[in-house]
Amino acid sequence: MVRIVSDTSTLYSTTQAKAAGFHVSPLSVTIAEKTYREFDEISSETFVSIIRQGHMPTSSQPAIGEVQELYAQFPQDEILNVSMAMGLSGTYQSAVAAAELCEHREKITVLNTRTLCGPHRYLVELAQKMAEKGHSVREIVKKLEEKMDTAKSYLVVEDFDYLRRGGRLSPLVSYVGKAASLTPIMTQTDDGCRLTIAGIRRGYPHAVKYIVEALKKAGVGKNWRVYISHADALDKAQLTLKALKEAMPEVVCDILPLSPAFITQGGPGCIAVQYIAE
Repeated sequence: MVRIVSDTSTLYSTTQAKAAGFHVSPLSVTIAEKTYREFDEISSETFVSIIRQGHMPTSSQPAIGEVQELYAQFPQDEILNVSMAMGLSGTYQSAVAAAELCEHREKITVLNTRTLCGPHRYLVELAQKMAEKGHSVREIVKKLEEKMDTAKSYLVVEDFDYLRRGGRLSPLVSYVGKAASLTPIMTQTDDGCRLTIAGIRRGYPHAVKYIVEALKKAGVGKNWRVYISHADALDKAQLTLKALKEAMPEVVCDILPLSPAFITQGGPGCIAVQYIAE
């Protein structure tokens, strides 16, 4: 039997993941001198409300010991950890380090998906479906790697300083200061390890137009999945959905709340638009 495990970059809480048949290790956030396991102990909406009271958050990957305990629950099974992108968090490294400490190390595979949030959610759901149908770890990994190559992410932030403080910027972007009415559009580098600038537009509606054109150019439409994730910015998410549906009526699009750990990097009001081939 193949057990699928992951982390809360999938935008699943531990309870939701168990209901779907797999398991996740939660990332943690610290704010106002308190530490919370994201989704399990604090919602994205509550987290943003505390930030807006003037508190600066930090985040951390799942503890190695917790991941090891998760692996230890299934000593007789093969385990595939479908991890978020290496480089954007220490989560992948924690997953690998925890596996090295297990007696059944040879039965544990850790996959760096090179993505996070929406596409990561899709990949872990696909892995679980394949595991339930009896596919091997090798077969699941091969299919996920095919899908990973189709994933792309865009991020639009309200406060550029969150990305700067989080160290998630490429050297080029470090020189881009906050300019009045300018909206930087970020994307992941090809290796998925960092964020770089994709474009700059004046205001969010123009940023949405840029992203829609980028998706159209990439051929996104039928048989693709698009995720719009937001940091307590449902109005922006709905505006984005409207623009996407007008341009690509057949596309399947989900709106989800961003995880507190990701909000720590993007800040309140940020929007992520991501896609992956189904």
